[in-house]
Amino acid sequence: MLELGSTPPAADLIKDVTEANFMADVIEASQDVPVIVDFWAPWCGPCKTLGPMLEEAVTKAGGAVKMAKVDVDQNQMLAQALAQQGLPLQSIPTVVAFVKGRPIDMFQGAVPGSEIDAFIKRAIEAGGGEADGGLEEALAAAEDMLNEGAVDDAAQTFAAIAEEDPMNAEAFGGLARCQIALGQLDQAEAVLNGVPAEISTAAPIEAAHAQLELARQAANSGPLDDLKAAVDAAPDDLQARFDLAQALYADGQAEAAVDELLDLFRRDRDWNEGAAKQQLFTIFDALKPEDPVVLNGRRKLSSMIFA
Repeated sequence: MLELGSTPPAADLIKDVTEANFMADVIEASQDVPVIVDFWAPWCGPCKTLGPMLEEAVTKAGGAVKMAKVDVDQNQMLAQALAQQGLPLQSIPTVVAFVKGRPIDMFQGAVPGSEIDAFIKRAIEAGGGEADGGLEEALAAAEDMLNEGAVDDAAQTFAAIAEEDPMNAEAFGGLARCQIALGQLDQAEAVLNGVPAEISTAAPIEAAHAQLELARQAANSGPLDDLKAAVDAAPDDLQARFDLAQALYADGQAEAAVDELLDLFRRDRDWNEGAAKQQLFTIFDALKPEDPVVLNGRRKLSSMIFA
């Protein structure tokens, strides 16, 4: 966090962004600092109220976050491309937080200043900035416990953090992931249903929802060898290929699952109302944003969409 008095100039913090510089000023820039993107239009009344409030909050953050303003009327191709990749831009204003090149949180419509402040705080914390409450070390310890298989201990730690900081999305998401790891899917769903509305769309919560959905699919997936044989026997049977992808992910073969879904999308992107693309997004959300499976999968999917 910058010291008081060292806030960068507004021109460095807040920019008008177009199709030409969106990649540089949002995707690439968010690798270093979170970028709040305001999708607006000149005719939108709520946009005229929200925009200055966002700019004030971003400036107040003193360089811990930046802002990009996108006029959707002047950048229709960009808005359409982002919508194809899962961002709901049908109504404006829509405000999206990008961290490490990925959308991690959003809201639509004019909201009170307190909600804007909370939104920016979550973006800063997701980007590794200074967090309140001194709980970062406890969160890191809980993650280590979960990764090392001490799931019960991790669950207790995440629960304690959530009790101390009821707006801590990482704690709720971690607790839900612990329940998933224990096979207690209904308990995981209960945890997610109990998340405060203000953080219900935060990245850790969305990731836990995606992991829960995939865990429920895994419980119903068929024998892997039988599904492989079915696809080999009928390569154009898209349902069999989709079922195989689910079984591969359940077996811990995320990369192979993504490859099958990409192949399915290449064969028929509209099959079953775009089920392949939706399943890909679910897997991407469940994995860490920097996971090579996610990075390569998103790149390949984008190349198919824009081909």
